[in-house]
Amino acid sequence: MTAISTAWSAVGGDPALLPRVSAMVREGALHARLPVRELARACVGACALAAAELGARRAGLAEVPGVRLDDGAVATAFVSERHLLVDGRAPVNFAPLSRFWPTADGWVRTHANYPHHRAPLLAALGVAEEDPDAVGAALAERSSHEVEEAVYAAGGLAVALRTPQEWAAHEQSAEVVRRPLVEHERLDTAHARALPPLDGTPLLPAAGVRVLDLTRVIAGPVATRTLALLGADVLRVDAPQLPELADQHADTGFGKRSATLDLAADRRAFEELLSAADVVVTGYRPGALDRFGLSARALAERRPGLVVAQLSAWGDYGPWRERRGFDSLVQVATGIAAIEGSAERPGALPAQALDHGTGYLLAAAVLRALTERREQGYGRCVRLSLTRTAEWLVNGLRPGPRGERVYEAPDAWLGERDSPLGRLRYTLPPVSFTGGPVDWGRPPGVWGADPAGWG
Repeated sequence: MTAISTAWSAVGGDPALLPRVSAMVREGALHARLPVRELARACVGACALAAAELGARRAGLAEVPGVRLDDGAVATAFVSERHLLVDGRAPVNFAPLSRFWPTADGWVRTHANYPHHRAPLLAALGVAEEDPDAVGAALAERSSHEVEEAVYAAGGLAVALRTPQEWAAHEQSAEVVRRPLVEHERLDTAHARALPPLDGTPLLPAAGVRVLDLTRVIAGPVATRTLALLGADVLRVDAPQLPELADQHADTGFGKRSATLDLAADRRAFEELLSAADVVVTGYRPGALDRFGLSARALAERRPGLVVAQLSAWGDYGPWRERRGFDSLVQVATGIAAIEGSAERPGALPAQALDHGTGYLLAAAVLRALTERREQGYGRCVRLSLTRTAEWLVNGLRPGPRGERVYEAPDAWLGERDSPLGRLRYTLPPVSFTGGPVDWGRPPGVWGADPAGWG
């Protein structure tokens, strides 16, 4: 089975539609020891085909529009955060304490981009100030697994480097491999709101779909950014006490509105949003939102016919289900960093491919759920995790052909526009099908500046 057929099958797609996809294969795109290019192309391809299918159904087209994949566009999009410029300024993607560190017996990777992750890391290590030299000295005295457990117990993030064999023997890995790439669940028996037929150009498959975006960092915001490209009314909602990193928000905020809402204090406002939503996307740890009544079934009880999309780092199961995680940490735990590194030092993928790949696959799953809901009714839940995507990359994919062209530079897939944040250079969307959109309808705005209501 090819990579795209695996991804398309995972989101429940009809294999008869796969011939609608064509690809420009480029040598040098996302070059790595693992087949990152194939993963990226498959996830974007499944998303574009799901969009074309939904658009065809809503517009009454005789056939599904053709999907065009270009490894250049895909490779550029998978590092969109690196290509972003705000008034000519390059972004800062990792804080000084977010990196690999040698320990007494190996390596550990920490994540401390946010203040609420940086403080517990320092506390667990007994370091008073944000001093990389002091952090390095403290880590060098401990074993990597000791650091992992101590930092997580304090509420921080640190993961010990494991080989693929060591990860395969881990209890969390055993839980992950038992699950499908995309999990599907029917939530209710109620018929959902019917979406109106489409007309006009470009073809916007998600036009009129209201998406409540409760995600952060990269994977979830990439998914909702893609839904916004396709016409959805996406409202991202964050807690006012947890502001997003400015450059991260700029990169993933295209097409969306951004509001803040305290779920504990402003329940009435949230329930009003939920009462008119078609899709809710969550990107927090499994169970973290349950105390607010935001489990998939609780949401569907209050909004019958809802599509719920849930994303996590480690999965909705196993001993690590409640742990926080990021792409870089999942790479370290699952053996990817060992594969991509050397005997002297761990390595990394050429992109945060677990984030971006899972994000496009999540968008594909939402689009397919909307197609199924249109034809059959009923609310649905889809679940994905970065770790399950990593398992697919390491053990389920094979390298493809070298390609008839070479990926030399990203310039052809970059755009510029003004925004409330300044003059932006940004990556154009890789999701492409005949008659579909080629850019977002609006640039990102200021984080949290929009009202918490539907447009």
